Amino acid sequence: MALSVSRRILRRFGSFSAFGRGESPSFANQSIRTSPDLYGAVSGDNSFHLKGGLSFLGCRKFSTTVLTPDSSEGGFPSDLLSKKTVLTPDRTIGLCQDLVIPVTSFLNEDKGFMVLAGDVFDVPIRKDIIHRVVRWQLAKRQQGTHSTKTISEVSGTGRKPWRQKGTGRARHGTLRGPQFRGGATMHGPKPRSHAIRLNKKVRRLGLKIALSARAAEGKLMVFDNLEVPTHKTKYIVNYYNETENTKKVLLVDGGTINEKLKLATQNLHYINVLPSIGLNVYSILLHDTLVMSRDAVNKIVERMHTPINR
Repeated sequence: MALSVSRRILRRFGSFSAFGRGESPSFANQSIRTSPDLYGAVSGDNSFHLKGGLSFLGCRKFSTTVLTPDSSEGGFPSDLLSKKTVLTPDRTIGLCQDLVIPVTSFLNEDKGFMVLAGDVFDVPIRKDIIHRVVRWQLAKRQQGTHSTKTISEVSGTGRKPWRQKGTGRARHGTLRGPQFRGGATMHGPKPRSHAIRLNKKVRRLGLKIALSARAAEGKLMVFDNLEVPTHKTKYIVNYYNETENTKKVLLVDGGTINEKLKLATQNLHYINVLPSIGLNVYSILLHDTLVMSRDAVNKIVERMHTPINR
């Protein structure tokens, strides 16, 4: 029996002649992978002696425990364990691959998973598109109600202040001119629109890039819903205090904002609430954390997949 086991082992690790000539390196410095038949043939605490003075210790029991260099289970040589840290390669951003993200709630409950469309939440990041969309948003929201009065609109007399000649003073025909106090403003602003044109496909791409940036940073969270049991502000404050590395939070719901949620967040300057129809690039950039409900994600994806009207 011992001879057959010896032959199996030598068949795996070398020939008899190699052991005799010393061509094979010492087994003490090698990490040995044992085969299943070796485990089946070796049992108990017996050791087998081979030619050349080599001895192998039988394995006492099977184990499924994961051993590490810091394990205290003993018996396993620490030099055979790898001390290298296994690094998982980072995900490449911008490949339009679908993302799987866990779904939670305000109570940090496990609500399953949700698949995010790759063509919406994993597009290449382009700062130039973000810059154009933010400029378009800020220009379009500017009121443009600034106004100044011209010489015909300033209140005052139209009489010539003094005669043309003989006074030694400069000649003037009115006191409503821009050089007089309370007079007109020349080339001043008038009410107008500051909006600039931007193609719809560029606007849509900007929103996709902003969503993809938050997803790549790990700052996109999906909730099953945004229902809160109470309108008390401390309920939202407690959730905010439990989150890490968060300064401002944007909550996005699919439809009309829940009245309790609106009351709970209206006094918090660092938490804002929006419906999905109002989600925009500038609001996403103002908040470092984006929290969306399942319904909001579905409506945003549907909105992004709707053909653009020409």
